[in-house]
Amino acid sequence: MPEDLTNEMITEMARAGVFFGHKKSKTHPRMKPFIGGIRNEIELIDPQTTFDSLNNAISFLKEKIKAGGLMLVVGTQAAAKEAVEELALEFKFPYVVSRWLGGTMTNFKVITDRLKYYEDLKLKKEKGELAKYTKKEQLEFSKEISRLSEFFEGLINLKKVPDILFVVDIQTHETGVREAKKLNIPAVAVLDTDDNPDLVKYPIFANDHAKSSIEWIVKRIKDELRKEIPR
Repeated sequence: MPEDLTNEMITEMARAGVFFGHKKSKTHPRMKPFIGGIRNEIELIDPQTTFDSLNNAISFLKEKIKAGGLMLVVGTQAAAKEAVEELALEFKFPYVVSRWLGGTMTNFKVITDRLKYYEDLKLKKEKGELAKYTKKEQLEFSKEISRLSEFFEGLINLKKVPDILFVVDIQTHETGVREAKKLNIPAVAVLDTDDNPDLVKYPIFANDHAKSSIEWIVKRIKDELRKEIPR
């Protein structure tokens, strides 16, 4: 990771919209120390704050994952889905890009049972074991697999309660952040000026609603993880 924030990197981050927050009226009181300016009524996150918080989060992730920690990656907003899924697939992390299922961590046994049911049903279809049923029944099985796929396909690698939760936008995923806190699972989160950074252990201060910003942050995380973590 770069040790110093250069003008070149600031320009790159600015082009990606990384510093743009929300209107001043929406700023969370706990975010005020991290505001670096204002433009057209939009508050801007301090570049050094973004740089330092990202490096801090990456250092934690590398150490934890290299030691065998499992990270659950979450981003269900349209702007985050693609970047989140690419990160998860590259490193075989479990992920959520459709809808958070309540109890994913706090009611892990139930989630595991549903995941196993989905995997078994999908395997039976692939092996042709559903061919013995009527066409109507086969159609119902296909619909069931399709429905379950939306929620469970990304969780196939969730073989245990995760050691880390990575989230883009903590307001959208308030339930997941709350579950992590209840289980003392450290959360790494990309959060914006309207969020409370005290809710997560490793906040990354950046625009969490723009695709270009999210992609920039996730790319930096991927670049650093590639250096030390086998895929």
